[in-house]
Amino acid sequence: MGLTNNDIFKKLRVAHKLRDDDIVKICALVDFKVTKSELGAIFRAEDHPKYVECGDQFLRNFLNGLIIHLRGPMPEKKNPKPKKD
Repeated sequence: MGLTNNDIFKKLRVAHKLRDDDIVKICALVDFKVTKSELGAIFRAEDHPKYVECGDQFLRNFLNGLIIHLRGPMPEKKNPKPKKD
């Protein structure tokens, strides 16, 4: 069996040395609200009674926030000049 979203999330957390507060702030960058207790449930062992699977939307929002956290916000696109024929 391959990696689950929870596995990927855990590995990213360790690789970037992120704490729960950091993850909450990163998710807030994309207007995605998450609590520390929700994170605790995601990071639990699979056999724990309060374990929660990390959904695709959750991981996607975290990754989008992580991009902004690491690179900064995307610059606004300038309107290209209309082509003259």
